[in-house]
Amino acid sequence: MSQQQSLDNVSTDEIPVDIDNTHSAGVDSTDVPDEIESITRGLASEHPPTNPLVVLKAARWWYIHGKGGTDPAFQWAIEWARHLATDTPSDVERFDEFLEYLVTVGFADERHELR
Repeated sequence: MSQQQSLDNVSTDEIPVDIDNTHSAGVDSTDVPDEIESITRGLASEHPPTNPLVVLKAARWWYIHGKGGTDPAFQWAIEWARHLATDTPSDVERFDEFLEYLVTVGFADERHELR
């Protein structure tokens, strides 16, 4: 089963990678694919995803379409995947930055709406 991909929309899974919008500083909530939004919102919830592969899928999207390695959603996803893999406490400050970032992206009007 082969799928045609154009040169500006390449991906290794069903989530497209828009080459023209890589490492952009301004991600808007309408730019985020539904699956990535769901995973990202899950990372901010009381019951975050427990499958590291799912978490890393979101991390990859945020790395490519957000601010690269400095993107707070990418950093939190990596931190959560590390927590899942090693069963060590996660960085609360990084989580707070992630919640603030989701407000700036437009996932919520205020941070408390995300939990």
